[in-house]
Amino acid sequence: MDFQGKVVIVTGGASGMGEATAWAFAEAGARVVVVDRNEALARKIAGELGAEVWVGDVSDSAFCNAVVEETVQRHRRLDVLVNAAGIIVRARGEDTTDEQWRRIMEVNVGGTFFMCRAAIRAMKPQGSGAIVNFGSIWGDLGAAGVAAYCASKGAVHNLTRALALDHAKDGIRINAVCPGEVNTPMLQSERKEPVTPELLQRLADTVPMGRLAEPLEIARVVLFLASSQASYMTGSLVLVDAGFAAR
Repeated sequence: MDFQGKVVIVTGGASGMGEATAWAFAEAGARVVVVDRNEALARKIAGELGAEVWVGDVSDSAFCNAVVEETVQRHRRLDVLVNAAGIIVRARGEDTTDEQWRRIMEVNVGGTFFMCRAAIRAMKPQGSGAIVNFGSIWGDLGAAGVAAYCASKGAVHNLTRALALDHAKDGIRINAVCPGEVNTPMLQSERKEPVTPELLQRLADTVPMGRLAEPLEIARVVLFLASSQASYMTGSLVLVDAGFAAR
């Protein structure tokens, strides 16, 4: 999968699956734009990649518009958008605060929508482009203790389908990758017990393959969905979960 000369924006590109995706695109020859709210990490990763960097919050539509508009002004095009930015709240519905609910919807759903909208407006005149959103197995299956997260990812899944239908004849393909349990900072965040090798193994034991995914394993699927090899795919939700949802 060759992305020589292609312009790619990756939100959440400073850590976890977003970082792995930014690296994978850079190694495939793309000009990468890393977007993240963690300035120190974003500048570190961008410096290592030789990438451009935008520091800000994707829940701000003006910020999203500026990222896309400046990227297109600088490079005359935008070929790929990857929406990997996201947060999690580990709480049952009754324990989820108003602020937690609003924030996860603003970032996971609002941020994905705002970036998609800005990218589509740039890609439509080109007659080409690919968008890959990050969904989750929990967007369809549901899980205990993460009600707001499940709701947000379910929204991302249907947003992906709807936008794909809106723009199927515009040359813009819009798909989602839906990871299972991946060894990332998010997987370890907001746990009520210490994150130990034993805890990670218990999580791995819930997976049919018996292990957690590594971020690069998800990034490779993102690259495929963004590549010409997936030219007949749009509106697809691609599970990368080691068989978790097959049971």
